[in-house]
Amino acid sequence: MSDRPVLLLTRRLPEAVEARASRDYDALLNADDSQYDADALISKSAQADAILTCSTEKFSAEVIEQLDARVRAIATFSVGYEHIDVAAAAARGITVTNTPDVLTDATADIALLCLLGAARRQHESTAMLRESRWGRWDATSLLGAHVTGKRLGILGMGRIGRAVAKRARAFDMEIHYSNRSQLSAELEQGATFYQNPEDMLPNAQFLSINCPSTPETHHFLNADRIALLPDGAVVVNTARGDIVDDEALIAAAKSGKVSGIGLDVYEGEPNFHNDYLDLPNAFLLPHIGSATVDTRDAMGFRALDNLDAIFAGNQPEDKLT
Repeated sequence: MSDRPVLLLTRRLPEAVEARASRDYDALLNADDSQYDADALISKSAQADAILTCSTEKFSAEVIEQLDARVRAIATFSVGYEHIDVAAAAARGITVTNTPDVLTDATADIALLCLLGAARRQHESTAMLRESRWGRWDATSLLGAHVTGKRLGILGMGRIGRAVAKRARAFDMEIHYSNRSQLSAELEQGATFYQNPEDMLPNAQFLSINCPSTPETHHFLNADRIALLPDGAVVVNTARGDIVDDEALIAAAKSGKVSGIGLDVYEGEPNFHNDYLDLPNAFLLPHIGSATVDTRDAMGFRALDNLDAIFAGNQPEDKLT
């Protein structure tokens, strides 16, 4: 019998990640990528010293309390960890880790894609081509929002928010941001800080949501706050879907208060508010912020680095508990 730790992978992961996991651990792979519900997670934990999971699996306090005593760690293949009850894990002595840093650039790229796609009416333009409605050129059709030189408000100036700002500066955008605390001058790079996000919103001709999902940010962007935005603002969300009040944002897009929406995340995904599909001014993606080969490999390797540290008796770099 092998003396290597047993690692349960709850989802199918990139080939290179599974190869490394199988090399260094007795890896229990999910070959058909079947969905593990609470009962399956609890049952399969009896075989595992650690679990490498994704945001699709929910480790509630109830699930964590019933995990086998041999489980020492849960490494999530994600930056966000709202799917894991971290306090319950800490109470059980289970180390939880995530994968920050490695998906920053890919997610920031998608934020700019959403911003440009929404601003320049990509959905309507592509539909015109696909439906053979492109006719004689005229000077007034498909007029979008100019990006260069405009004011970009960033809600949440962590790693991804700063990467979005870096890209936006290439378009000579003026950066405004709200964050839990003000950045150093070196990180701020001339951006204007607002302690109160409501004070930032009137300046946000473009708004990029990059903050974590917390009870405090739940439905942050509601009707009252949308009303604070300049008329014709463009709203982009690549953070978490529940930060936006769908009904309020859809109503604003229909009324013209918001001229464009760019979304990669949705509340309740993969289920989402179907009225988004009826909006001609919505640029929509299916949560592909980190979906590059390089990034997904790096996420898996980061999760395995953390597990390697734990089983070597060291402190993992990305420890949450």
